[in-house]
Amino acid sequence: MTQQMKDLQLAQTRKQPGPSSPNAAKRLYRNLSGKFRVNYMSFDEGSLAGRNEKEKLRKSYLFQGNAALFEAVEQQDFDKVQELLKQYSVEELDLNTPNSEGLLPLDVAIMTNNSPIAKTLLLAGAKESPHFVSLESRSLHLSTLVREAEQQVNDLTAQVGNEVSSADCLEKEKQLKAWEWRYRLYKRMNAGFEHARVPDPPMNVHLSVASSTSLEVSFEEPLSVNSAVVTKYKVEWSCSPTFSPPLGEVVIDKLKNLHITIHGLVSGTPYYVQVSAYNMKGWGLPQASVPPFAIPSNWREYDGRAPRRRGQAEALDHLLSQVKMMHQHCVCHEPCKNQAQSRKHSVSKSLKYLFHPGSKFLKTLKRGLHLATIFYKDDNILVTHEDQIPVVEIDDSYSCLLMQDFLWFTKVSCMWDEILWLRQCVTVSQSSCSCILQTRLKMLLAISQMQGLLGIQDLGQVFFEPIKDKQGNILLVTLKEVKTNQTFESVRWIPVSKLQTSRKSISSPEEPTALDVLLMALQDKLAYHQRSSQALPPGLYLGYLKLCSAVDQIRVLVPEQLPNILCHVKIRNNPNISREEWEWLQNLARMEEPSPTEQEMDPTYNLLLQELQEATKELMQQVNIPLHEAKNFRLYSQEVLDFGGQVSFLLLLPPSDDVCTAPGQNDPYSPQSGFLTLPLQIFELVHFSTYDQEFIRQYCQVSALLELESLLSQQSLREAFSDLELTTAKQRHHQIQDHMQQMEEIWKEMRWLMDALQHARYKQPSCGISLTFFIEESSAAPKGEALPASSHLDFLPSPTPSPEASRKFNSDSHGISDEEGSLEVFLATDSDYDSSRAQSPQEPDLISSSSGPKCCSRKSSCPLRDSVPNVLQSHELKRAPVPLEEPQPPPELYDSDFVLPSRQIELLRITEKRQAYCVRTSSLDFPKPLCHGARKSCPGSVDSSPTESRTAGRCSPLRFGIGSAFSPKHGWLAENSEPVFRTRSMEWTHTFQEPPEPPRVANQGKSSGSFTLHVCPQYETGLSKETNVKLHITNKMSAEDVVKLVVQEMNEVSRDVLGNTGAFCYSEEQLDHFGLVFILDDVEQWLPNDFLPLTLQKAWPEGRFCVRIKETSPLLFQYGAATTV
Repeated sequence: MTQQMKDLQLAQTRKQPGPSSPNAAKRLYRNLSGKFRVNYMSFDEGSLAGRNEKEKLRKSYLFQGNAALFEAVEQQDFDKVQELLKQYSVEELDLNTPNSEGLLPLDVAIMTNNSPIAKTLLLAGAKESPHFVSLESRSLHLSTLVREAEQQVNDLTAQVGNEVSSADCLEKEKQLKAWEWRYRLYKRMNAGFEHARVPDPPMNVHLSVASSTSLEVSFEEPLSVNSAVVTKYKVEWSCSPTFSPPLGEVVIDKLKNLHITIHGLVSGTPYYVQVSAYNMKGWGLPQASVPPFAIPSNWREYDGRAPRRRGQAEALDHLLSQVKMMHQHCVCHEPCKNQAQSRKHSVSKSLKYLFHPGSKFLKTLKRGLHLATIFYKDDNILVTHEDQIPVVEIDDSYSCLLMQDFLWFTKVSCMWDEILWLRQCVTVSQSSCSCILQTRLKMLLAISQMQGLLGIQDLGQVFFEPIKDKQGNILLVTLKEVKTNQTFESVRWIPVSKLQTSRKSISSPEEPTALDVLLMALQDKLAYHQRSSQALPPGLYLGYLKLCSAVDQIRVLVPEQLPNILCHVKIRNNPNISREEWEWLQNLARMEEPSPTEQEMDPTYNLLLQELQEATKELMQQVNIPLHEAKNFRLYSQEVLDFGGQVSFLLLLPPSDDVCTAPGQNDPYSPQSGFLTLPLQIFELVHFSTYDQEFIRQYCQVSALLELESLLSQQSLREAFSDLELTTAKQRHHQIQDHMQQMEEIWKEMRWLMDALQHARYKQPSCGISLTFFIEESSAAPKGEALPASSHLDFLPSPTPSPEASRKFNSDSHGISDEEGSLEVFLATDSDYDSSRAQSPQEPDLISSSSGPKCCSRKSSCPLRDSVPNVLQSHELKRAPVPLEEPQPPPELYDSDFVLPSRQIELLRITEKRQAYCVRTSSLDFPKPLCHGARKSCPGSVDSSPTESRTAGRCSPLRFGIGSAFSPKHGWLAENSEPVFRTRSMEWTHTFQEPPEPPRVANQGKSSGSFTLHVCPQYETGLSKETNVKLHITNKMSAEDVVKLVVQEMNEVSRDVLGNTGAFCYSEEQLDHFGLVFILDDVEQWLPNDFLPLTLQKAWPEGRFCVRIKETSPLLFQYGAATTV
């Protein structure tokens, strides 16, 4: 202690000279002595006094909170109770600790029948008093409280009457009022207990199969709780309907979610379940579940199918290690073994980037391929010192296949931390390697450059498509959300709005660059990045499979809010499909016509049927397809898609010809906003990144590495000179090909979308369940109205129609059922036609050619389409229709026009004449005479690719032109009848009741926004002067569009009627020499090219439209003056 005092004096002498107060000295001494005492006494003893003081304060504080909660419950102050529960935890409030009267807050709320407060306390975790083990104990306790309160009131009343002192009298009066209030409270609690009854059975007890070993039970509160709040529920299960003996039970006292999953059950065994409710008066009667029993099972047990996910990630990991092992002793990877980098190396690397001419961020885009990286946090974005998004150049002379390189780049984004290792794999010189290999190497160099400039390896997720501009710039964009305060090199944070404003002031609105396009839609890109990683909540969903094809890719329709999954609606919360439910669906797939069965009367199947009906109706409304238009849709019956174990999908498939639409076509049934299309393979990567990240990460690493290795092995084969080099290169190439084959097999097992597409294009009815089973009759179209099936969306290109072999037509219907964008050519009776000369040029098939006759028949609700050529088919004329008596050839089992390779789906370039306004002639055949009462499909039609959308499968009656007649006696057209050639196949019947339609009169079509227009070609066609074209237009079609359609259609008709040598045909370059003329009261008006004919709709009945050669055109002198009608 003496040494301590000496140290203290020494410390005081070292202080700065000046007056020092005694209090300061004492305080310093006390502090120092407290520190020194640590050496002589335990820390626990030294801090015991402080801890005890804090504990006392805490208990006093919590006691005040507990008392305040009791007071709020007794006073029935609901707002105060909620405030206290938000402010304190259950432990801090001692929510389940009885007070001096042996009561809990929940007891007071229940016995005063204050339902809102009681339910609030239950959700917070409150429990009833453990002293109330029986009804008698609760009744006795309440009687005791009432009696004691009454005695206190009597005693205090006597004391107040005998008190003389005013101060004592006031105090006694306060106590008397408090006990009187408490006496009334206890009496009210006692009366509430006496009048209460046991609760009614729970409502809507639903039993469902959760898995092969578990059942899920959900229920709702009883309809009447009989003046007492339900505090817990009991779920019991047994193998006997009498519950004797019971196999198990569980009591639910946490009432936030009224459902429970019963685990550990035996698969294939039926279990009965019942639920009962409890209040302070006891357990109520049990309520049996609906259905009364369920059998734990899974849909895979129906045919013993194994799950898709069964060790693919492990197999890919093993394959990746094998590929990397080939580089283990490679000279190029020896520097990678030493991962530690010194400060000197880092500085030299930074200096290299500083003085290298291509090491800095680009300020302006040059023509070529570039990499842009977007880092954002809240409303801020990372920019360079020039307030520019970080952009580096990849290739200034890019000329390879963009989509292949982009797909590879997307796969590389799963291995940002191994870019240096990948770069060292490419040991060949850039001058001698192929264009693709050069591009891949430049991509790796650009990624390394971006990582070095930003000082970070992870560049984020790749945006689903490159951004292009008219100057030839291409941007590959990566996005990453920064959630922590991370520092970056050579960049800074600024608000997104500031960046967009500054960029807008310097950009050109007429010719925006790819960078301008990126900034203008930056919020959309950021929203996509955030939404693409969000997963669906657990449940069973109904998805809609819809694709559209472009020149070099196939795209999938997805919702904007969740682009990693197909368009969908939720069917139910339980994702499992039981074996019995799947068996019922399989039985529906084998049925041809909907008919009530014993299974459908079962509550289990009735519930699933109702759920599917509601989901179908909601999904069709979401994609804006009328419900009666969807009767040819199918439910995918091959499997239930499982995503992540908690999300499962049933797929809704359009008709086989409408699954994938081709360029140049639209549909009148435009969907509600909120949809976009993703490239098919990019969609698969985004989808698996959300629902199976481990697998897709392994696959992308293996695929990117093997693609690079394959290019390197091919380069080695080309460079091999000696026999030894050639043998080594071949062995390496074969080894890599084997690895790629293994990877493709693994990838094929996981690609559920490709399997669904293959079955969606399958034309047999057995490929799915007809949607007529799930469409209520009340939702169907009125009787006599055509029931087409449409699955196209107005912004999606849709395929050229494939006419059906048969169409249903109600002879009692007088309405017009036309299709937008379709054309009819009305030939007069004097038109010469030689069917032997009718031939169609054999144009190259864009995907695959189909040979042989293609005839399909309609069976039940799954129509089989003719394979009449469309945009994806080669055109072929039929010389004569097949007679009714001849047997039809077997239907085509698979649509050969749609080929889906396992690795890359590529379409050849579509020629200019097959774009939006391309019109093709399929055949021109006169119908054979029909027997009275018979029905036969018209085998010939003028097949065209409409400018607007079409309605697949729409039934249309045959139209007659001027002078047409029908002979019901013989069942065929009279000699003076006018043949009609439509763009859709139709049915010829003998019961036509429809009056002839006046020419050139516009009628509104069935579909909204579509109108019928008759146009006369008043130029040399080689056909009759009375020939006219009927087409269906929308408000988007201009006069130029109408002229193109008419001229191209007449080219085909003239070629088919007069032959290739005698036909009058006009080329694409000559279309500008034609114009649209509107004639009204002998007044002619030439319409400009951008004029919309619908603006003259009111004048259509009195006027007429013609297509003529312009007066200033040299064609006028070549073919003569216009021919009047």
